[in-house]
Amino acid sequence: MITRRHLLRGAAGAAAALAAPRAFAVGNPSYPSRSVKWVVPYAPGGATDVLSRLICQRLSDRLGQTFIVENKPGAGSNIGTQAVISSAPDGYTLLLTSTANAINASFDPAMPYDFAKGITPVAGVARIPLVLVVSNDLPVKSVADFIAYAKANPGKMSIASSGIGTSLHLSGELFKSMAGVQFTHVPYRGSAPGLTDVMSGQIQGMFDNVTSSFELVRAGKLRALGVTTRERSDILPDVPPIADTLPGYETSSFYGVGAPYDTPREIVDLLNREVDAALSDSGIKARIAELGAIPLHGNAGEFASMLSAETERWRKVVELSGIKKE
Repeated sequence: MITRRHLLRGAAGAAAALAAPRAFAVGNPSYPSRSVKWVVPYAPGGATDVLSRLICQRLSDRLGQTFIVENKPGAGSNIGTQAVISSAPDGYTLLLTSTANAINASFDPAMPYDFAKGITPVAGVARIPLVLVVSNDLPVKSVADFIAYAKANPGKMSIASSGIGTSLHLSGELFKSMAGVQFTHVPYRGSAPGLTDVMSGQIQGMFDNVTSSFELVRAGKLRALGVTTRERSDILPDVPPIADTLPGYETSSFYGVGAPYDTPREIVDLLNREVDAALSDSGIKARIAELGAIPLHGNAGEFASMLSAETERWRKVVELSGIKKE
């Protein structure tokens, strides 16, 4: 499995290779005149840190000020998100946006903020497919086998996730509904302990980001049945899309950049151009590919449209599941 040290070492190596002239905002030549905070609403380690540090080093090199990654985990990303929404709209506090923001809009009716009204979309960063993995003890080789086995053993299957209301959990709920099967959801505090119990056979399967599971699949410790995107994953090229068996099935995790609402347009456009350029850098592209992620290019308006579409997509899944945060 990819370790935090391995990932961060790779991020630092790619970042060190970047050398580019400084760029400044047309119409606001003083930005940035001091360091910028990039808030990651998750604990340190893993893909969120790697993606953030890659982009932040590139922005630091290009814009002449330090972009500092600050982890603010808790409450399903709500603590970090609210901290950014409450910040001054001056471009000096940014948010690593994610699938959790799209899900929480409908999953958590008691949220103390309105994400759509509190954040200005800046740029996409990456999309990460999920993969359905199962214990090697489970007598199935494909998604079709898995569905048939679940139907033949109603109530006897357990599926892990990294927590209630996560994309991993809701991907399983969508699968249950579309496949017409039943299994027990077992939430864990993160995906690692869930994967451990799947490998041991205590849990039969799990929907997980390919980033944290592909090496276990390659090592033969887990069996991958299908990816949740419409296309195959480059790091699991032999694993077909679940949609090949369940037409229309599609989920993924995504990450991007947001700023407090009313951040000046010239700052948003500058940051968008620089993030988009970073995603085209050969070193960064290589590291993103190693994570099993797909770069999300486009202008700020296109990222805003994607956020809106993802929020609507997950609203339908939340309603379908009937699950709400207590």
